[in-house]
Order: sequence, then C-alpha cells, then structure tokens
Amino acid sequence: MAGGDFLMGSDNTRFPADGEGPVRKVSLSGYRIDRYAVTNAQFARFVEATGYVTDAERYGWSFVFHLFVPKRLARKVTHAVSGVEWWWQVKGACWKRPEGPGSGTDGREGHPVVHVSWNDAVAYSAWAGCRLPTEAEWEFAARGGLKQATYPWGNELTPGGEHRCNIWQGQFPTRNTSEDGFPGTAPVDAYEPNGFGLYNMSGNVWEWCGDWFSADHHRDGPRTDPKGPPTGDARVIRGGSYLCHESYCNRYRVAARSLNTVDSSTGNMGFRVVRDG
Repeated sequence: MAGGDFLMGSDNTRFPADGEGPVRKVSLSGYRIDRYAVTNAQFARFVEATGYVTDAERYGWSFVFHLFVPKRLARKVTHAVSGVEWWWQVKGACWKRPEGPGSGTDGREGHPVVHVSWNDAVAYSAWAGCRLPTEAEWEFAARGGLKQATYPWGNELTPGGEHRCNIWQGQFPTRNTSEDGFPGTAPVDAYEPNGFGLYNMSGNVWEWCGDWFSADHHRDGPRTDPKGPPTGDARVIRGGSYLCHESYCNRYRVAARSLNTVDSSTGNMGFRVVRDG
C-alpha cells in the first residue's frame, strides 16, 4: 500500500492503561502487508527448511485455553495463571500440537499458526525476507481506509446481524456459543476482507508487532513512521482473538492494543508480515 496519513488511536476506551489515546495524525511511508496471517502450512515449510525450534518447544510447554485441553491431559496440568485461570500450562503444547500431545494441525493447514512467540515470529520473518509490522503500520492497514471507525468494516460489530470476525459469543470463559462459526481459530481467509483487502484484522488471533510496548511513548513520540520506544519489557500485540468478549476484553477494536513478553506463547497468538515498499 502507498502509505499516507491517518488518525491513529482512540480517546474512547475503558482501558486507559493500554495507552490507546490520544488520537493523533501519523504519516507512513509505503509498505506491503500480507493479506493473511501466517498459516500452519507456511510455518511448517519454514521449520522443514531450517530445523527451527520454537520457544514453546524449547520450554516444553505452552498455554492452552482450558476448554480445549483434552480430558486425558487435564489431570496433568500443573499451572494456571492467577487472574486468568482459563489459561492452562500444557506440557508438549506447541505450534504443531496446539492442544498438547496427541493433537495436530491436520485440517488446519490454512489456519493461523499459534503458540509462536515474538522471537519465533522474527525468526520466520528473517527466513522469509520480510519483517513484523510496526504498530502504526498494523493499525493503518487494519482500518482499511476508514477514518476512526471502531472495526475494520465500520462502527457496528455485526451489521445486519452478520458476523465479520471470530470472537467469543456467550458467557466468557465458560460457554462459547460459536455463533460466528468457530470456537477456536478460523481459516485465515474467513469472513470478508476490509477495504484494503486484508483478512481477519480483528479477532481470530493476536498479531505480534515489532514495537516495544509503552503506554505513553507515543504521546510525544515521532509522528512519521513511528517505531515505538527503543527499549521495553514486552512487545505490542494487536487485533484481539477468538477469546475476546465485550464483557472482559473487547480489544478486537482496531485502536486497541495489548502486550506480551518476547518468549511468551499461547493458543491465540500469531502474526502476519510486511515488506518495505
């Protein structure tokens, strides 16, 4: 895409600590962003070509959403995170075994790869001759040319009753009605694309960005091709996931942002890549 100017961020949020605001004018140089998140099939080709071992494989475990943990493994779960007890530490869970030992990606080759850390995403990007998007590039792309819209398609979550993204319906975190068609990840080409032809910029999986996270750096930081602070403790993730629900985490809005540490992996984090213009 050609880049250009856009209004980034939002002043209307119930998560002030996330640092979504203030709304500010940002200018971007041209760049090319993939229409889809990186898939299981693409990541498998990378691993086959390089022998790469992900952080989750090295650590021997990753976080799996509790409803997806097979009953035969549930009694072996050793740790859940206080405050987010729906995340269970499952030994053997990784990108090719998303729900732990005995699971696999057969039939999900076109779904986004998950259980990938920021380090893993950067390694894939280097192999593929691309990079992770900056946070500003990600948001510009997600907006699809719309000015300050809440979602990539407009301001209404389900226009005409139509689901436009893969998020949680029901009572989080115990009952998901899956009215959007998917209890977990959806294919990367599910739903209609936004105005730039990009798919699943809201929901499905969180997407890693290149920036270090800060709640206030952008307030006085650069407005042309911003790249976030020079250092930090965690990297930016964008877009929300199939677990986002208005009652808990409505960060499937295009201005919403969150963070995670560079070696963290979960069953709802993936990435897409960009190339310089």
